[in-house]
Amino acid sequence: MNTGIQLAYLVASVLFIIGIKYLGKTKDARKGNFISAVGMLIAIVATLLTLDVLTFIEIGVCVLIGSVIGLYYASKVPMTKIPEMVALFNGFGGLASFAVALSDYYLKSETNLASLDAVNLTSILLSLLIGGVTFTGSMVAYLKLDGKVSGQPITFKGQHALNLFLLIAFVAASVLVFLDPTQVTFIVILIVISLLLGVLTVIPIGGADMPVVISLLNSYSGMAACATGFILNNNVLIVAGSLVGASGIILTQIMCKAMNRSLVNVLLGGFGQTVATGGADGPAVVVKEIGVEETAMLFDSASSVIVVPGYGMAVAQAQHVIRELMEQCEKRNINFRFAIHPVAGRMPGHMNVLLAEANISYDKLIEMDDINEDFANTDLVFIVGANDVVNPAARTNPDSPIFGMPILNADKARTVIVSKRSMGKGYAGVENELFGYPNCLMLFGDAKQTITKVVSEMKDMA
Repeated sequence: MNTGIQLAYLVASVLFIIGIKYLGKTKDARKGNFISAVGMLIAIVATLLTLDVLTFIEIGVCVLIGSVIGLYYASKVPMTKIPEMVALFNGFGGLASFAVALSDYYLKSETNLASLDAVNLTSILLSLLIGGVTFTGSMVAYLKLDGKVSGQPITFKGQHALNLFLLIAFVAASVLVFLDPTQVTFIVILIVISLLLGVLTVIPIGGADMPVVISLLNSYSGMAACATGFILNNNVLIVAGSLVGASGIILTQIMCKAMNRSLVNVLLGGFGQTVATGGADGPAVVVKEIGVEETAMLFDSASSVIVVPGYGMAVAQAQHVIRELMEQCEKRNINFRFAIHPVAGRMPGHMNVLLAEANISYDKLIEMDDINEDFANTDLVFIVGANDVVNPAARTNPDSPIFGMPILNADKARTVIVSKRSMGKGYAGVENELFGYPNCLMLFGDAKQTITKVVSEMKDMA
């Protein structure tokens, strides 16, 4: 039985690695997700066969309940709420590791104190720290994303000093636990510190940096799972946790680069503050407004179009009507593509998910580095709900809070049309210089409604 279980774990681990490899490409992401899910199913079944805790009937009931809950929320949660759902998933992952660490400590301290060796205790303490931080940090991220608390940074004097003090206190209490594992008081202190640290490291983060937060918390949940694997002596959990933790850190680094942040700054939990609080007030931006009919005419006469989607597209649920716009353009042999900024939206890959839901071909979705040089040779750029990721101030204004942030070169196109509800600022809280450029036109109104009218006009022209 043991050989078969270990072989199943090996197969599951290989499937995880293959799944992550497929996730690296947009067109193969769905296949990678399925392969990883099969690997997880194999790992779960193999683990349950080694345990004599629940009967198979009880296990089946638990699986059924979990599946029903998962299917319900997967079908009911709108695409605009996917970032919030991801934050909750990360939080529950951290909570699971946190709970396993506590239960393992309780059982062994009550029945088999000798088994609490250095490796086991270290794993328990790491699970408590990372799991607790992941849980409460993810809950704060969820509340910010869902608008239940302010998305603005919450800061106070001595915040970093307090975080450092709590971390030192956690280490000190951990040492005391090593000296006397039976002292429950120290464990309670560790629980309080870990949960408090999760809150304190996320509250100073503004909405502009939420994609980085999501990827970082995802990495934390993986590291917590890895530590739990050492507690349970489960090899596949160690492998899976390591893969999630490592890939999450790599993704975090990519997000940091796209937001012009350092990883150290992220780990200190103080990033997003300067971006979210705004920047220097420059001269008033004078904009030129365009109507639906004129917009349709510009699309009709263009030979190349690049669409830049942002969170506003998600809010307006405009991805489906944008597909209709793409179909109208392609009937006219117009080269139609999408430029995807790494941090557009509220989580990594947010725009990819939305556009894929609208059955837009993956090969139409081009990453920033691969399309930036093409903007100068593009007739028309259509910006839908994006703001900071196309703000030329990131290149031209050293006083801007977003200076140095890599952006899409939308301003270099022959004509730019921006679909926005109003002249409201983006998450960075600064004026977008692009809106006042001579080649930029503003199409005001709800994106879904205005684009629907543009499509209707184009159909009449055909």
